[in-house]
Amino acid sequence: MKEFIQEAKAETAVLVSLITKTQDERKTEEYLDELQFLAETAGCVTVKRFTQRMDGPSAVTYVGSGKLQEIRAYIESEDEAERPVGMVIFDDELSAKQLRNIEKELKVKILDRTNLILDIFAMRAQTASAKTQVELAQYRYMLPRLQRLWTHLERQRGGAVGLRGPGETQLEMDRRIILNRISLLKQRLEEIDRQKTTQRSGRGRLIRVSLVGYTNVGKSTLLNLLTKSEVFAENKLFATLDTTVRKVTVGNLPFLLSDTVGFIRKLPTELVASFKSTLDEVRESDLLVHVVDVSHPEFEEQMEVVARTVEELGAAGKPRLVVFNKTDAYVCKPKAEDDLSPATRENRTLSEVRDLWTERLGEQCAFVSARKRDGIEALRDLLYREVRRLHVQKYPYNDFLYEDYPAQE
Repeated sequence: MKEFIQEAKAETAVLVSLITKTQDERKTEEYLDELQFLAETAGCVTVKRFTQRMDGPSAVTYVGSGKLQEIRAYIESEDEAERPVGMVIFDDELSAKQLRNIEKELKVKILDRTNLILDIFAMRAQTASAKTQVELAQYRYMLPRLQRLWTHLERQRGGAVGLRGPGETQLEMDRRIILNRISLLKQRLEEIDRQKTTQRSGRGRLIRVSLVGYTNVGKSTLLNLLTKSEVFAENKLFATLDTTVRKVTVGNLPFLLSDTVGFIRKLPTELVASFKSTLDEVRESDLLVHVVDVSHPEFEEQMEVVARTVEELGAAGKPRLVVFNKTDAYVCKPKAEDDLSPATRENRTLSEVRDLWTERLGEQCAFVSARKRDGIEALRDLLYREVRRLHVQKYPYNDFLYEDYPAQE
């Protein structure tokens, strides 16, 4: 997969998505913006977008036959360009049938959103744990698409006398090989899970706090700021795959702060299942700090995506603080006086957004700029109060707490 990403760096791609009853034009454009960011993270250059209004994706070619011909005509017209189109990326997961039919028509490399995310994960994976989890997700994605990947798989095994097989097709053989590999990877992850469980159990009587949030909202930057460490942080999607745990002391009160993999819309189910051992850090945390990019036009929808993913992980009932980050990048677009349409996030000032969410969440939220270090002291005070409350609640007879960690003024 890493070789594929390196190859894709020199490739030009076009993006394809649908406008449906449940996904209007504005939302489709936003999803395509995110898909373009994913493509750029993988090293691609996007030059064109194609959208089509449909009730739902075609079971045969995702888009209609006319739109597919339009995409093909554009690709062929770019053949003589300096960088011809070598890839088409679809914003939804494609079935094996759709992939096969689209490739046959367009005659270029076809990726869907899931495959693109998996490739980025493969590129980002550094530790043995992350590499194992990504490989498992890739095999799970590949299994139902074997017939498309190798056209020779329909042929029977054969040979001379004494070499003939039982008639098993090559497809069945490769499917069995992949299933065996999946089983082996699962065993490895179980060992990793046991090791991480042992590590977590050896952390003593410290409250565990996990940073969760949409990808690229600034979780790693915030972790570096609070812990004075140098965890890798970059303005790209999925810069962090492995959970990083650091000890933090605020007002003489120590606790553990962990940075976790970011979430995203349409996160592949293969990844959620494969990253179970990594995401166990979220499940076993005492407090979740939900980091939000308040400068994003659709940050409220991103918050819903994170809330749903946390619920899927079985951590919905945990205490939670919300940190609205990137206040320095917030932009307000005032409505025209004759504009009677309902106000959106883009029409509100940062002060109005702050008042709105403070009214909803009370003292359980903070507005900060990790890049400019604005609002960090208020966040530290908020963390102190909540961690101390949880510590007293979890260890009510721990006199050591009251002796060594006096209340912060």
